[in-house]
Amino acid sequence: MLLTCQSGYENFLARELTDTGASVAERGPGWVLTPEEKSLEAAFAHLALRVPVELRGGSVNALAQQLAEFFPESLRGERVEQDWPCVFSGPAEVTGLGRRLGAVEKTFHELLRKKLSRVAKLAVPELPRGAGPARGLFVFFADFGRAFAAREAVLGGQRRMADDDAAPSRSFLKIEEAYGVLGREPAAGETVCDLGAAPGGWSYSAAKRGARVVAVDNGPLKGGALGHRLIEHRPADAFKFSPAAGGIFDWLFCDLVEEPHHVLRNLVEPWLAQRWCRRFVINLKFGRVDPLALLAELRAPGSPFAAHAASFRVRHLYHDREEFTVTGET
Repeated sequence: MLLTCQSGYENFLARELTDTGASVAERGPGWVLTPEEKSLEAAFAHLALRVPVELRGGSVNALAQQLAEFFPESLRGERVEQDWPCVFSGPAEVTGLGRRLGAVEKTFHELLRKKLSRVAKLAVPELPRGAGPARGLFVFFADFGRAFAAREAVLGGQRRMADDDAAPSRSFLKIEEAYGVLGREPAAGETVCDLGAAPGGWSYSAAKRGARVVAVDNGPLKGGALGHRLIEHRPADAFKFSPAAGGIFDWLFCDLVEEPHHVLRNLVEPWLAQRWCRRFVINLKFGRVDPLALLAELRAPGSPFAAHAASFRVRHLYHDREEFTVTGET
């Protein structure tokens, strides 16, 4: 498999794979190649190309021609009746690679239209939203003359999100992305507790969908969160807040700039053990701890998530920096 990740985090992804018993054959900016099909739930992996075919060529036409031969051949016996993802990607850190990638993509589509016009018209140049398996054509460029192509991929759910001018902070993008990993988002009439809410990016995200939010933070709300009719600001310590007796929130949000073990022990554990929420999106910072050691702790049988959640996923999102986002249901 070829697994992609945020550029600069490929060494963490490689360590995550080796910790599960997989071997690493090669790595580069934003990608890791492994001969084994393991760790499809890898936290650092954004996309896993299954059984990729390696393509090499010194020109745009050479690479496009190889793709135009590989894809129709792989379709033998398969009927294409609906839109299918046709996604080209590569590390932005390789200067000029985006232009080469775009040129190969354009030439490939021209060739495909000549061979399979109806199939070509159904191609969609973006990944499906959400996590899980997908079938289409996935092409990742490791360099100018080297690409990997696969018909099947496993999506981690990460993707770049569109900003909102009314959002109070960049963190708005993280919660928008996290919904895709979880597979659902707050709905009108649902309740959300946002611990450490200021300046309010996550609260605003839920409120714009019609959810009612209790935003807990001693700091001020800003932008679209300030004065929003569906957001109740509670100036209080997030670690000392709990629902009223018998109360339960549909959602728990938490994005605190705190040591992750402190958050796990003093916030996550009581909220999940007491069933004070039905679903959760929690960010844990790993800037001052070993991320692989923290990841192992989050997945261990005795962690608050393993002990008290019906299901959960740990991801390093496209919009995350030195942090994990954990989503799940209780």
